[in-house]
Amino acid sequence: MGVERLAPWLLSVSLGGDALAGFAVEAPTAHIKVLIPPPGEALVLPTPGSDGLVWPADAPRPVLRTYTPRRFDPATGTLEVQFALHGPGPAASWAEGAKAGDRVAVAGPGGRFQLDPGAERWWIAGDESAVPAVATLLEALAPTAQVEVHLEIAADADVIPLPGPARTSVTWHQRRDATAYGAELVEAAASSAFTAGTHAWAACETGAVRTIRRHLLTEKGVPASALTTRGYWRLGTTNHPDHDYGDDG
Repeated sequence: MGVERLAPWLLSVSLGGDALAGFAVEAPTAHIKVLIPPPGEALVLPTPGSDGLVWPADAPRPVLRTYTPRRFDPATGTLEVQFALHGPGPAASWAEGAKAGDRVAVAGPGGRFQLDPGAERWWIAGDESAVPAVATLLEALAPTAQVEVHLEIAADADVIPLPGPARTSVTWHQRRDATAYGAELVEAAASSAFTAGTHAWAACETGAVRTIRRHLLTEKGVPASALTTRGYWRLGTTNHPDHDYGDDG
């Protein structure tokens, strides 16, 4: 296991082990489940039973959190997961203290995003929680694609280098208020020009992503077939579900 701080808010953790044999990421912005042992406890996993998985009754269950597999190297069997640090929490605390020999489990990957390889213009938006997924998407786009990226962060020190096609412009927006999550991205959606054929992808706090989705569909004319939105987290909620696609009002 290796740990590298990429920014004040972002830690890269490299995972390895025989259990990763056969692991593969088929599409960008996929997600995995990371099972993290409670502080001071050993990692305990379930066993298959006739009615599903059976958890040991005498041991605490691990904490389950969802992350983007940033990259997987099949030659070395190494999986990189990037942890956004949003304050105290079981996943962030584990990542900050992670060291060689520590054990976690990974399930997945999953996700239903399908990249259109012929799309030549993209508009992409996200907050800190979405930066690893955005990076995987940028790496997967056609080299000739024209890409406009908007990312919301807390401070200028949070900016990190990103990959992407040659015609990629990235604007980092400093959050205007500590609680105004997604406000900069909503404003970026309203002020951006969307030409015919533009594909859009946005992921951030659920309230903001719904506003962005409605605006792109009704005001900017982006067809639903070219729009992907994800509510990665909800203010005041712990472990928001994976299946929030931002399309329920």
